[in-house]
Amino acid sequence: MSDRHDHHDEHASHREKPTDRECPCCRVCECYRDESDEEASSHEGHHGGGGHDHGGMVDHSGHEQMFKRRFVVCFLLALPVLYYSSMLQGWFGYTAIQFAGSEFVGPVLGVVIFAYGGVPFLRMGAVEARNREPGMMLLISLAITVAFVYSLAAIAFDIGEPFFWELVTLVVIFLLGHWIEMRSVRRASGALDELADLMPATAERIDESGDTEEVSVVDLSEGDLVLVRPGANVPADGVVEEGESNVNEAMVTGESKPVEKTPGDEVIGGTTNQSGSLRVRVTATGEETTLSGIMRLVDEAQQSKSRTQVLADRAAGWLFYAALGVAAMTAIAWGLAEGFGLSVVERVVTVLVIACPHALGLAVPLVVAINTSLAARNGMLVRDRIAMEEARNLDTIVFDKTGTLTKGEQGIVDIATTDGWNEDDVLTLMAAAEGDSEHMIATAIREEAHDRGLSVPSTREFEALEGRGVRATVETDISVGTGESSAVQQGTTVYVGGPNLLRHLDIDPGDSLTAFADEAGSRGQGVVYLLRDNEAVGAVALADVIRDESREAIDALHEMGIEVAMLTGDSEDVARAVSEELGIDTYFAEVLPEDKDKKIVELQEQDQLVAMVGDGVNDAPALTRADVGIAIGSGTDVAVESADVVLVENDPRDVVSLVRLSRKSYRKMQENLVWAAGYNVFALPLAAGILAPIGILLSPAVGAVLMSASTVIVAVNAQLLRRADITA
Repeated sequence: MSDRHDHHDEHASHREKPTDRECPCCRVCECYRDESDEEASSHEGHHGGGGHDHGGMVDHSGHEQMFKRRFVVCFLLALPVLYYSSMLQGWFGYTAIQFAGSEFVGPVLGVVIFAYGGVPFLRMGAVEARNREPGMMLLISLAITVAFVYSLAAIAFDIGEPFFWELVTLVVIFLLGHWIEMRSVRRASGALDELADLMPATAERIDESGDTEEVSVVDLSEGDLVLVRPGANVPADGVVEEGESNVNEAMVTGESKPVEKTPGDEVIGGTTNQSGSLRVRVTATGEETTLSGIMRLVDEAQQSKSRTQVLADRAAGWLFYAALGVAAMTAIAWGLAEGFGLSVVERVVTVLVIACPHALGLAVPLVVAINTSLAARNGMLVRDRIAMEEARNLDTIVFDKTGTLTKGEQGIVDIATTDGWNEDDVLTLMAAAEGDSEHMIATAIREEAHDRGLSVPSTREFEALEGRGVRATVETDISVGTGESSAVQQGTTVYVGGPNLLRHLDIDPGDSLTAFADEAGSRGQGVVYLLRDNEAVGAVALADVIRDESREAIDALHEMGIEVAMLTGDSEDVARAVSEELGIDTYFAEVLPEDKDKKIVELQEQDQLVAMVGDGVNDAPALTRADVGIAIGSGTDVAVESADVVLVENDPRDVVSLVRLSRKSYRKMQENLVWAAGYNVFALPLAAGILAPIGILLSPAVGAVLMSASTVIVAVNAQLLRRADITA
C-alpha cells in the first residue's frame, strides 16, 4: 500500500485521540507558574478554570500586558545605563554628568533589569532544559546570563569593561519582541472573543400569560419562548413560532446576505435579528448551542499542531545545538587569535543572540491562529490542523450526491406540452390539482408554479388515488394556449399522475410525450402527466435538483488540478446523468452507505490523497476513512465527530475555499520559516566574526535589533493572510 495510504491510517488514528490542550503562545513562552506576584496569578487564571476563557482557550491579553509592562519599566531604567556607558560616551563624544555614586548607575540598574526583565526568560528556559526540549528561551537565557555574569566579574575582578549596556539592551529588545509577538497572537485569536460577544447577556422570556420578563441567558431552558426584537441578538438556538424577519448570520455561517425567517425556521443563538420581531422556542442553550460548538471547534483547531509546526519546533531545537557549536568554535578561534577577553565574550554573546529563534517560534502558530479565525468567518470549522494542512495536496475529492451536489429534494427539471398548451398552462393546472397533497412531488410542482409567479385557481373534490396520483375539479374557467377560448371550464376534472395513472385510465400519452418520457427515463428522472378530458396535455420531469453552486465548485476544483468523484446509492442512469451534467471525472453508483468507505480505500490504493464530502451522518465511515473528512451543510449540528472540517452551509463552493485557504496558509508558513530560520543561518557566520578581517563585526545590541526585526517581519507577513481571497 502507498505511503499516502499509510498516512491515512496515521491520520485516522490521530483524529480519534483528544486534542492536546496547549496554549499557542506558551509554545513560545513556557508558562512560569511559580510566580507569586499578580502577573502570575493573572496568568494562572487564564490557564485555570477562572475567568471568561471561552471553554479553555487562553486569553493572550494576560501575556501581552505582562510583557508590555516589563518592557516599559526596563526601557525607562535602561536609558540611564546607556547614558553612563563609557563605551557609548566614547562612540558619541560626550561626557556624562557625574555625581557621587554615578559609577554604580550601570551596575545597579543592570541588576534590576536582569532580575525584573530577564528572570522570566531564565525561568522559561529552565522549563525547556527540564523537559529536554531546547529552544529559543534557553538561547535567550544563555545570552543574557553570559552578559550578566561577565559584567559582574569585570567589576569584581577588574578584568575589563562591564557589559551592562549590552545586557540591558538585550533584555529590553527581547521584551519588546515578545510583547509584539503576544499582541499579534492575541489579535489573531480574537475570533473567539468576537464570537463570545455575539451572545447577549439577557433575554426576554415570555411566560404562559404572554407577559415578558428579562432574564439572564444562562437561566434559559429548552422549551422556553423568547421575544427577539429588531436589532437584538438571538439569545439561544431555537425555532421561530411567530413573526417574520431577516436575520444576519454572517459571523456564524459566513453568509453575508440576511436570511429570511418565518414560522418553522431555525435560528442560531448569537445571530442578529434585523427587521421584525420574532417569537422563538428555545431548542438548545449553553454549551449545546451552535455558537458554543463553533467556539469549541475554533479553540481545538488553534490549540492543535500542524506538521509544519512540529517541524518548526524541531528546528528550534536543532538551532540550539548549532548555536552552542558555533559559539564554542567562535570562543576557541577568537581565543587563540586574540587571547581570552572581552572581545571573545562579545563574539560568543553575539552568536547566541543571533541564534535565538524568536521569530521561528512565531512563524507557524500565528499563521495557524489567523487561518482558523479566517476559516470560521467563512463558515469553515476546522477540527484537525493536520487535515487542514493536507487539503493543499488533495488529488481527488469525493462528493456524496444527495444533499451535497444536489438539493436532496424533488424538483422540476423539464416540461413538455402538446399543441395549444404552454408550460405555464400545464404548471397552473398541476399546481391546482396538487393543492391539497403533501406528497414531495406535489410540493415540487407547487414551488415551481410559485417561482414562476403563476396564479393558481382553486379546486374542489380533491381525491388522492393511491399509487397513481390525484384528481380534482377546477372551480373557475381558465384560458390556456392563445387565450382565444376557454379551454378549461368550471367543473372540469383534471388528473395528475405517473405511468400507473395512464395505465389505470387506459390513456395513450401520444408520441411527443412518450418520447419525452423515454428521454427523461434514460437520465433517471421520473415523469408526471397532466390529463384533461381523458387526454394527456403535458408532462413534467422530476429529479433531485442539482445545485447551481455544484457546477461552479467542480469547475474551480478542476482548474486547481483536483479530480472530482461522486458516490451515490442511486441507479447507474441517475449517476451517469448527474456526472455528465456536472463534468465529474468518476462516479460510483448503487453504493450502499456501509460500502462507501470501501470506495475511498480503492482511490487511496491508487496513490491518491482523498477527501470525502458528505452530510456527516450516513457518510460517517467514509468521512473517517478519507485523508480529509469534510462534513457539509451541517447547519446547527457543528459537532460532527467523524469529520476533520465542518462546513456550516450546504454549499460545495466552500470546499474550494477550504483548499485555497490551505494552500495560501501553507505558503505563508513556508515564507515565515524562510524569514526566521534563513535569517539565522545567514547571520550566524557574521556574528561569529567570519568577516572580521574586512572590518565587519556585529555587536550584541545590533544582533538583538536584527533578531527582533525578523520577528516583526514574520508577524506582519502572517497578518497579510487576512487579505487572501479564498472564495470560489
